[in-house]
Amino acid sequence: MSLKNLLINNARLVNEGEIREADVLVTGDRIASIAPTISPAPGVDVLDAGGRYLIPGMIDDQVHFREPGLTNKGDLATESAAAAAGGITSFMDMPNVNPQTTNRAALADKYALATGRCTVNYGFYLGATNRNIEEIKGLQVGEAAGIKAFLGASTGEMLVDDPEALENMFAHAPLIVLTHCEHSPTIRDNEARAKAEFGEQVPMSEHPKIRSANACLTSSSMATEMARRHDALLHVLHLTTAIEMGLFSKGHRSNKRTTAEVCVHHLWFDESRYADLGGRIKCNPAIKSAEDRTALIKAVNSDRIDIIATDHAPHTSSEKQKSYFKVPAGLPLVQHALQILFDLVAAGQISLERVVDKTSHAVADIFGVVDRGYIREGYFADLVIMDPDAPYTVGSNNLLAKCHWSPFEGHTFSSSVHTTIVNGQIVYQDGKLTEQLAGRKLDFNRAR
Repeated sequence: MSLKNLLINNARLVNEGEIREADVLVTGDRIASIAPTISPAPGVDVLDAGGRYLIPGMIDDQVHFREPGLTNKGDLATESAAAAAGGITSFMDMPNVNPQTTNRAALADKYALATGRCTVNYGFYLGATNRNIEEIKGLQVGEAAGIKAFLGASTGEMLVDDPEALENMFAHAPLIVLTHCEHSPTIRDNEARAKAEFGEQVPMSEHPKIRSANACLTSSSMATEMARRHDALLHVLHLTTAIEMGLFSKGHRSNKRTTAEVCVHHLWFDESRYADLGGRIKCNPAIKSAEDRTALIKAVNSDRIDIIATDHAPHTSSEKQKSYFKVPAGLPLVQHALQILFDLVAAGQISLERVVDKTSHAVADIFGVVDRGYIREGYFADLVIMDPDAPYTVGSNNLLAKCHWSPFEGHTFSSSVHTTIVNGQIVYQDGKLTEQLAGRKLDFNRAR
């Protein structure tokens, strides 16, 4: 599709720590001009934001879109469309698919699968194993979003638990290392305790005790210590506990070698919701106590936590209804992530400027995403118009993820995604996809 010129006027621009009235002119796929007032010119389409918020599209650094090999749950086309409806304009997908993305050939194959099929922009991780250090060493800057290491229970070969393999990874990784931190021996001990007490009918409320705060702290302490020792770039994913916050420093990410992430469901839910949602909110690491949730929000506001993401991980509805040890972990979240955060803004728990910083600016900085994550002249036009005054009720009639369920069904959010623009093209507007497959491969320029 040929790119058009687009003028967005009457917007409340939220960008780089301030909110101001502005017009934005998009020429082709880039932002050409930002000014208090821009007059429309012949041949330029005008989109009246009507005083709504204009923000840089969310860059989600942690999703599981299930392709290749697990496409009964989701695929790059369906989940990227759901992401667009949620105001996410770029995603970084995890390597625990089938075949697993643990070598550079599989990484190239995955990029080939995405070409021409994604509504939003995409990047992929190389997965670490106990035996693929040469593949890790061979990675070139820009070839992957980073290196993902599961330091807790995972599938196939993607549990990195060999001490020598871990040392080699942190010593030689040419890119940022991302870790899932849970201590498997602690989890196994907790599972044995739960089975002794409940047999096979372990209640879902035991999940935060099985995937305990201590299991998280033991693993994240090891990862942060090892990264410091090797001066590696480390990003610790989906933190869930108050006790782990002491591992991370306050302040701007530009002054850190180790950064931290929290996911939207850990900012929203606490363990009281196992009673009504059960397996639907089972995820790893587990949703924990109300006190932990409060501590995570505090850490976002003090800049101990640098990024907010989703960990979108769809499973079929029938799978999520199974008993504790059989129900898989993960939630579909990309379509409602910004609405969750706007509700937290409305409740006075996080500022809107900080939401934009944690979902866009910080991700671009930490991963070296080229020319995205900010509303700046010359940057790609990845933009979202959010309507804070248009309530949105989640129901089966408006779900776009392939699994077609959500833990938010029946919930009414206070805001709506009005328009999503990717590379200058409108991909979602007024509750509907435009069928434009505007997504491109992300460029990365940050090395170790």
